[in-house]
Amino acid sequence: MNRVLIKNAKIVNEGVIFEGDVLIENDLIVEISESISAKSSDCKIINAEGNFLIPGAIDDQVHFREPGLTHKGDIESESRAAVAGGITSYIEQPNTVPNAVTQEILEEKYQLAAEKSYANYSFMMGATNDNLEEVLKTNPKNVAGIKIFLGSSTGNMLVDNQATLERIFSSTPMLIAVHCEDEATIRANSEKYKEEYGDDVPVTVHHLIRSEEACYLSSSKAIELAKKTGARLHIFHLSTAKEMDLFTNKIPLEEKKITAEVCVHHLWFTNDDYATKGNFIKWNPAVKTAKDRDALWKALLDDRIDVIATDHAPHTLEEKKQSYLKAPSGGPLVQHAVVAMFEAYHQGKISVEKIVEKMCHNPAKIFKIEKRGFIKEGYYADLVIVDAGLPWGVKKENIFAKCGWSPFEGFTFKSRITHTFVNGQLVYNAFKVKDIRAGKRLLFDR
Repeated sequence: MNRVLIKNAKIVNEGVIFEGDVLIENDLIVEISESISAKSSDCKIINAEGNFLIPGAIDDQVHFREPGLTHKGDIESESRAAVAGGITSYIEQPNTVPNAVTQEILEEKYQLAAEKSYANYSFMMGATNDNLEEVLKTNPKNVAGIKIFLGSSTGNMLVDNQATLERIFSSTPMLIAVHCEDEATIRANSEKYKEEYGDDVPVTVHHLIRSEEACYLSSSKAIELAKKTGARLHIFHLSTAKEMDLFTNKIPLEEKKITAEVCVHHLWFTNDDYATKGNFIKWNPAVKTAKDRDALWKALLDDRIDVIATDHAPHTLEEKKQSYLKAPSGGPLVQHAVVAMFEAYHQGKISVEKIVEKMCHNPAKIFKIEKRGFIKEGYYADLVIVDAGLPWGVKKENIFAKCGWSPFEGFTFKSRITHTFVNGQLVYNAFKVKDIRAGKRLLFDR
């Protein structure tokens, strides 16, 4: 029997912070109370000393690079980085090699994770212009959803056939998650800047190539199609002020058929940071202007945006140090996402309760994840202790991602993750990930 008693915590759950204790037995939370006594000598006691106890964060969009791209990252290395960052569950995307566009390839990824993952896991089924039959075989009970790239990103999974899109949207009851950028607009913008700069296009125009208009054109079309077909649509990594008018806060999350996500980097950086960070903040969709960032924050806080995620997508230093046109888009974020949001809490931008809502509760609700995302009796003990007054600096030696770099390198965070529990197992404590692969396959209540 695995018994752990967490005492004297500031427990954050469903919009409330209250002082109390949490008792874990095996993989479940069995009791939450103002004061709990250890009922047996084999119970491990952790004094949280008035630090925040939050549900483990659920990251609904990561790229862990296995199989086929494991020189950048793999399930073992990136899930270690995730638990070090307080992320206890993740949903990984299909643009690995080979792309996860058949049920057989998809299941092979689950088998890899069962052996290697420190965090709980799910993998999305990828759609292409010609794999509708495979998409429709996807099991809604044990697969998070269907992923469609409406703008090409890393990998060759662009779905640009309108008839195919309509069939997918109207045929599957599952959640459809989309990457929205209009490919024709991006290509036209790219040609314009190549004419101006030749092969030396600067990264400072990335947000003009992958422009506001490219994003808005694509996301507005996806929403129009979802409304027409009744599909359950979730739009990943929104980046522009203009797109915010497409979403509503007039109905409860549980009733929304169209939901929205923002990523940490779009809440943190602006195009002004390209001058110092260069390709290290080159993402698709691009980091845009301060006006866009402000609008994303506003929509996040007023509930037009439902989820905060990372789009964790590592590349090697060598790849990132290439010229702008050759350097791939994406970067590592899982280790620093939760503390980056706590930094915003220190700045007075967001409450701890809101962080938990957007990073823990809402992903669980949107994907209908069974017994995770909340601190409740009978739920899995995916729990994180955060000391909001323990600063630490990001440096190469404490980066867990396989790529070995971070866009936050050199930054000092005011808050630190001190403990991470996955299914009741203490997998991370004080800058050390224990060799306990406690992750389980996520299941869905649908």
